[in-house]
Amino acid sequence: MADLFKLQIITPERKFYEGEASMVELTTTEGDIGVYRNHIPMTAIVAPGILKIHEEGGVKNAALMSGFIEILPEKIVVMAEVVEWPDEIDTNRAEEAKVRAERRLKEQSGKIDNARAEAALRRALIRLSLTK
Repeated sequence: MADLFKLQIITPERKFYEGEASMVELTTTEGDIGVYRNHIPMTAIVAPGILKIHEEGGVKNAALMSGFIEILPEKIVVMAEVVEWPDEIDTNRAEEAKVRAERRLKEQSGKIDNARAEAALRRALIRLSLTK
């Protein structure tokens, strides 16, 4: 049996996940991290990416867009602004967001905020990668 820790993922709207995991992988502003039980305490800012929850029965994936993570030796809490299971993702909406962001980046007009368009494109690509 793997060394498990308590994992809680909450959003402003709901408790997204609560259970035990052997490892969690996600992207922070400092890069990708994987966390096991008994990790040193720390906090980090979550960046858009794929959240991987390693449970005894397998791995669950979700699209995690932003938030904060608090890591304690026996408990991890992710406070997410947006997190979605693959079956919750609207593929058509994500595809439209991708096309719109690509078009904005291609235009390169002075009115376009490139950082915002790049962030929108990344979020769309993350969502689409989970629906395939």
